[in-house]
Order: sequence, then structure tokens, then C-alpha cells
Amino acid sequence: MSRDVKQGFLDHLERARPRKAVSDGWAGAVELTERWLVKRDRADSLLEQLAESASLAPRGGPPPAGDGASQPTEAVAGSQASGSGSNWAHERARAQQLFYGVVRWWSRLEAARQGLMARAPRPRVHAVLLVAGFELLDAATRESVPASTGTAAKVVHYAVERSKQLLSAAEAGFVNAVLRRMAERLKSGGTKLSGDEAGRLAAEFAHPEWLVQRWLAQFGSEATRRLLEWNQQPAPVYARWRRPALPVPDFLKPTPWPTFFEVIPGHWAEVRQLMAEGTLYVQDPATRLCVDLLALQPGETVLDGCAAPGGKSVLMADLLQHGRVVAVERPAASAGAGERLARLKDNLSRAPSGVHVALVLSDLRQVTPAVLKQHKLPAAFKAVLVDVPCTNTGVMRHRVDAKWRLREGDFAKHAAQQYELLRAAARLTAPGGRLVYSTCSLDSEENEAVVQRFTRGAGGAWRLERSVLARPWIDGCDGAGSFLLRRQ
Repeated sequence: MSRDVKQGFLDHLERARPRKAVSDGWAGAVELTERWLVKRDRADSLLEQLAESASLAPRGGPPPAGDGASQPTEAVAGSQASGSGSNWAHERARAQQLFYGVVRWWSRLEAARQGLMARAPRPRVHAVLLVAGFELLDAATRESVPASTGTAAKVVHYAVERSKQLLSAAEAGFVNAVLRRMAERLKSGGTKLSGDEAGRLAAEFAHPEWLVQRWLAQFGSEATRRLLEWNQQPAPVYARWRRPALPVPDFLKPTPWPTFFEVIPGHWAEVRQLMAEGTLYVQDPATRLCVDLLALQPGETVLDGCAAPGGKSVLMADLLQHGRVVAVERPAASAGAGERLARLKDNLSRAPSGVHVALVLSDLRQVTPAVLKQHKLPAAFKAVLVDVPCTNTGVMRHRVDAKWRLREGDFAKHAAQQYELLRAAARLTAPGGRLVYSTCSLDSEENEAVVQRFTRGAGGAWRLERSVLARPWIDGCDGAGSFLLRRQ
């Protein structure tokens, strides 16, 4: 089974820090789920904390720190590895698969648990029920594993035995009783059979009902169902080959997108080595859309206005081979922003030798010619990319908790900020220059509406030349919107 990854070269998440030991992947999934229930931290941040557990790191210490944008996945860290490192990879992959499965199917698992307890369980018990519940659901829905009583009984038995180690004896008995009832509900489907279409789809595919309603209004019934099905499937691991002159190894499977390959399971050690060398970069093919629209020419200077974590900056540098990339990113104001900034700096350091790189630590909206002059940079650029923060509705297959964090009002908030960033990028575009506005959102409010507002307010100074919208259920990659604007 393939798994979710973030963009990058090498897994900084493998750095070890002392913390409470986690004995194996199943226990790790319970710990992650418990923390998610209590704190509602980002799922990828919680996974980083598990990766830093010394008990799950390979013997002999953690591997060297790198970009941090990629994660070893079940697909990559498969059975072909060997030694203590392979056991670490297997258990970490198992923890991620179970934890992400819980988050991905959270509302459906909660529906199966609803009404089976007189009062809410403590978080650790709740986490055990959800992890085992996902195993029951996974077994019941995968065609390759019949939803038989025997399969459910094995899952319940294993969970109860593990509960005896993780919980009290009384709680283990409680888990046994509840899971048997949950198994019956999950096996029968347990989805909402009445009500409107949005409610039925939201229940079946574990998405917020208001979000499903929004998609039905924009995309229609068939496309919305296909999008929901897409979001609920773990993603293949894609990587971009950065050295065209070198032969591509057999474990990288060609895709319809040039230089992008699907990583065949079981080769994490080789992938890590190629990442460390800067030969391979884990990246979804959708990231190429905005860069392709910009159509960079060798020797150009390009401005990347919202650069972190740097995947598109590196892609542009690779296409230029000689020229200059100016990356603008806000100074870190939080631990998460600090990680993104560290990854950006590391990525920029991997640019081809013929490409000069400059990093400007500033909010794009505050970048002026005077700021650029301080960095000995031009006041305006012929090529500008602004890949703005968004609701992430196009990448929910990877960011499994994004749908639970999203609120209806977030679309308008993001659109307002996106408009400001687009105007800021426009001020830094030279006459006759190209500006590409890009999101990883599917929503028209963050895509077409922002661009239309900008061009209407520009008084004829800008022209929309081309746009590309990637739809996962059609294009087979993450969703995105990219718009090529030309300054007159």
C-alpha cells in the first residue's frame, strides 16, 4: 500500500531526541492518535515527533539530517530492506499507515463507536478503539481481504491483547466488548442511508458535510464522489529525477509526466541515498504546472514570492541550469515555520552550480525596491512565481487532517490574503514580464475569483494569458490552479 509523503530530498524527521519509548508501530499509532485527540496538532507534526523517538530509530544513531520534506513510507520502506534499519522503517511505516487511516476515516469510525459507551472514554482508550476500528474498516472495505467474521475476530483479539499492555485489565475488557459491536457496524457499512446527497456522501467518505455540499455545488455529483474516493486512498510516492544524464534505476516507474517517477515499494535505502546526493526529489507531479506556465529561459532571474519549503525553487533552478533564483519567505514565527524555513535553505543549497541563489527573509507584501537593493537585487523581475498559502483542498490525499481543520470561513480569509500577495508580486514584475499565480486549492474562490478581482482592479495593466486547473479525479495528480498573467 502506498503512503503519504511531503516534498523533499531527505528525511530530517529521522533525527532522534530523547522521549518516551514506543515499542512498535501499533503502539506508536495509538500514541499518535491519543495526542491528536487531545491536542489536535497537525498530523504530520505528530508523525515527526514519533520519528524522533529513539526507540523507533535504527541502531547506531539516526541518519544524517536533510531536507525534512519527505517521509519514509510503507511503499518505500518495504520488505526488501534488511537489518535493524529495516525493522525501524517497517514499524514507523506501520504507525503512519494506522494513524493516517484513523485520521482519514475519523468521522466514520466515530459513527461506528457512537452510542456504545455510557460515557466518553479516556483518550488512551479512545485511541485504541480508533486504531483497531480502522483495522476493522480497512479489512472490511479492501477487496483483497474478505470482510469475514474470522478477520474481524483476529483484529479484535489482537487489540484486546495489546490493550492488556497499554491499558488496565478492566479497560481491556471494555475494549473487547465495544470493538465487537463496532466490527458489526463497520462490516455492514454503517453509512447514512437517509437524508440528502451531501449527508450520505459525507458519512460514507468521512468528510465534513458542509465541504461536500460546497463541492457538489461546484463540481456536481459524479465528480464530487470521485474526488472523495481519491482523497480516501493513500497516495503513491512520486519523485523527480534531477540528473537527466544519469540512468534512472529500475525501482523508479515512469509516469505520464516527464522527469517524474513513481517509487516502487521496498527501496527506501536506495531512495534515501539518492535524496542525500541531490539526485532525487520527492515531489508530486502537480507542482510542475505553475513552473511550466512560467516557461523559464536559461540565464533568467526569477522571483519565487512564497518560497518555502523550496520544492518549486529547486525545480526552477534545475530548469534554468544557469541564472538566478530569488526566494522570498517570511522569517520564522513558530516552530512549524522554522522547519519550513530550514527546509527552504537546505533546498536552495542544492541548486545547480550555475544558478545563483538569494534568500530574502521578508513577507512578500513588505518587499520594496529598497529591500531588494539592500540584497543587491533588481527592483523588478521578468519572471515571478507566487504560490500562495491556501486551504489545501487539492492535496487532502496527502494532508489527511486538513479537512478536519478547515472551516467554512477559511476560504474568504485565504482569498483576501491571496489577493494581497498577488498584488505584491505584481509590483515586483517588470513591464512585459510574466507572473504566475498558483494554489493547491480546487476552489474557485481561491483561484479564478482572486485572479478576476486582480485583473479587474488593474485597469488594463495586466492580461490573463493562460490558466491550468488540475483535477485529481481527471488528471491523476494533486489538485492545483495556475494562472499566467502578463504585465502590459
